[in-house]
Amino acid sequence: MRQRLLILVPLGLTLLGLIVTGLLVACRPTLAPTPAAPPAAPTLPPQSVVPEPTAGPADPFTVAREAMVREQIAARDVRDEAVLAAMRRTPRHRFVPPEYLAAAYEDHPLPIGYGQTISQPYIVALMTEAIRVKPSDRVLEIGAGSGYQAAILAELGCQVFTVEIIPELARQAEARLRDLGYGQVAVLAADGYYGWPEHAPFDAIIVTAAPDHLPQPLGSQLKEGGRLIIPIGPQGAVQTLWLFEKHGGQLEAANLGGVLFVPLTGKGH
Repeated sequence: MRQRLLILVPLGLTLLGLIVTGLLVACRPTLAPTPAAPPAAPTLPPQSVVPEPTAGPADPFTVAREAMVREQIAARDVRDEAVLAAMRRTPRHRFVPPEYLAAAYEDHPLPIGYGQTISQPYIVALMTEAIRVKPSDRVLEIGAGSGYQAAILAELGCQVFTVEIIPELARQAEARLRDLGYGQVAVLAADGYYGWPEHAPFDAIIVTAAPDHLPQPLGSQLKEGGRLIIPIGPQGAVQTLWLFEKHGGQLEAANLGGVLFVPLTGKGH
């Protein structure tokens, strides 16, 4: 009998625990379901650095001008850095007719109308280097043409007096130089054989057309110690480029080699 009592007591306690647990569950308030936690934000890779915008393509004329100086001029032993810089800065394409725009920086002269030409870039640089100008020098040019040589001299800081025998070219060169800001260039429509005596003497004289002899008025308008560069020779044939320096009132000459220029024209010649 004792054994049965020992067995019945645990069963009664178990049934009582189940009844109490059921009552507690039945009386528990209903809770709203806990919302699910939002998914974690994805880990993003570090943001790429946006490169600075690059400059657009270089001006094709600037590229052509740099190549002209490097390949046509410096490669032929023109060494004056001021002259090379002036050739790099001066927009040669602004001094040629529109139909020759694509050839503006090529290694040869180009027609500019009225039987005249703009000189080969190398020759312009060679002649400019030879007269060894300095800023504020007074330079006489005979044969303004389109104004390119005068612009190079102006870029070097010179005060330029340029004479052109063809009135139409003189007017065009004057307007072009003014529009490009070369205010230190004066243009005269006249016979260049006689120079420009009103503004003499000159530190340097550069002649861009070929007479068959040195015009005496040009020699007399050259300052003591000055330099005069000029092609001399027959029309239509190879001429000689001469560099004259004035010492003691006399002109000393140096032969710089063969060239080919349009003839110097006018009554004086």
